[in-house]
Amino acid sequence: MSGENAVSSGVPAASTRTTSFKGTSPSSKYVKLNVGGALYYTTMQTLTKQDTMLKAMFSGRMEVLTDSEGWILIDRCGKHFGTILNYLRDGAVPLPESRREIEELLAEAKYYLVQGLVDECQAALQNKDAYEPFCKVPVITSSKEEQKLIATSNKPAVKLLYNRSNNKYSYTSNSDDNMLKNIELFDKLSLRFNGRVLFIKDVIGDEICCWSFYGQGRKIAEVCCTSIVYATEKKQTKVEFPEARIYEETLNILLYEAQDGRGPDNALLEATGGAAGRSHHLDEDEERERIERVRRIHIKRPDDRAHLHQ
Repeated sequence: MSGENAVSSGVPAASTRTTSFKGTSPSSKYVKLNVGGALYYTTMQTLTKQDTMLKAMFSGRMEVLTDSEGWILIDRCGKHFGTILNYLRDGAVPLPESRREIEELLAEAKYYLVQGLVDECQAALQNKDAYEPFCKVPVITSSKEEQKLIATSNKPAVKLLYNRSNNKYSYTSNSDDNMLKNIELFDKLSLRFNGRVLFIKDVIGDEICCWSFYGQGRKIAEVCCTSIVYATEKKQTKVEFPEARIYEETLNILLYEAQDGRGPDNALLEATGGAAGRSHHLDEDEERERIERVRRIHIKRPDDRAHLHQ
């Protein structure tokens, strides 16, 4: 963030003292803050810009607790303190999407007496009360619309493409049931992860049944549920229901979920083998190759492969 930086989550030395803080040059002086173990640098100008508890603390009206290294200690959770600083600096800030996080931010805004942010959080919660019961799943009408939805979303996305009209052959005996199971699982996941993941339905694509998983605006994985099998004297289309694989890829895509408005946790992506977490180790050519690479899973049973080689 411009003017403020969360620098660490470590806790400085335990030795502390209480003083009255008086800044001599508010426009340029930087202050070191330890908010519940999260460390921030910010300016006196930001802290005293609005009439809040922070202004009282750093204009000498209140005593502050500092440690031996000069970090000023504030006994609050530091999770939303960066948002508080952004609001003090700019007078506006994007609010979290989930109700729980808005409530957490509201509690911090009340503590620091940031009345404008309190009002915005309360208004957002009222809107949540009016609209939260709805689970919206867009049905795309064109590939251009799909690209725009995914590119402008700040959430990971899961798309189910199902289009029976694409089939040139008859279906195997269990294909209709498996197609229905894929659709039912999609509906179940969209209800379970509504608000965290963007779910999209596609009924105009070229596949018969295919799942796609997106993170940070690009396709991460694809699970194709159809294959062609050779029955006696004719080809047939088989639709599978790879439930475990779909659950696995859905959980993987949650790694690309934004964390407190700061984007996905790259350390977690790297630890779990996620591509985004590895990107800082790659040169330009490798990075371009990584972006173009998609994990594609085509579901085939061993007996299908045996038929194909006959």
